[in-house]
Amino acid sequence: MGSGIWTASAVNLNHWLGVNVGTMLFVYGVLNATTNLILIKKLDIKRFVSEVLYITFFSYFVDVFTNLLTNMGVQQLPMLVRALLSFAGVTCFCVAISLYQRANIVMHPNDDTTNILRFMYLKGNSTAAQIIDFVPPIIVVLISVIATHSIYAVNVGTLFSILLNGVIIAEADKRIWPSLKHNFKADGIEEEE
Repeated sequence: MGSGIWTASAVNLNHWLGVNVGTMLFVYGVLNATTNLILIKKLDIKRFVSEVLYITFFSYFVDVFTNLLTNMGVQQLPMLVRALLSFAGVTCFCVAISLYQRANIVMHPNDDTTNILRFMYLKGNSTAAQIIDFVPPIIVVLISVIATHSIYAVNVGTLFSILLNGVIIAEADKRIWPSLKHNFKADGIEEEE
């Protein structure tokens, strides 16, 4: 019923160029980690290395869990059940993003991008940060669709994610472990919410 837009764009590139989805997610992660250094205007080697390590494991596990869910027959479930599972999955990963963005220990490069945008450029607005972070993969999907005349991994779950990721993250910040506050740090800027 669709996947997150970054994964959907990797799936579309897979169908267009034949690049493995996990490999594409790793490339995206390295590009995002590099973008983050540009956004914070500082060479932060520890941040870069931790984000690349995170994406190394993440991209591998996306492939593992995709195979696991496929083997479990999730794709054969009724459409309504798959849609509800997709919405639940998006909600769960948004809650997880809220928690680990606030903990700010090691982050997925895309989630660090939204934190950087949120606190350095958008006055704490998680929804705007999330939407801006989605622009590159949306462009990739559009270009892939033009090239292949087909669209893959974009469905109601993807639209739910695009429209509600930032909103769910902001709500989770307020409602789930509210005493855990943001401790965003970049180039001498420390933001506590």
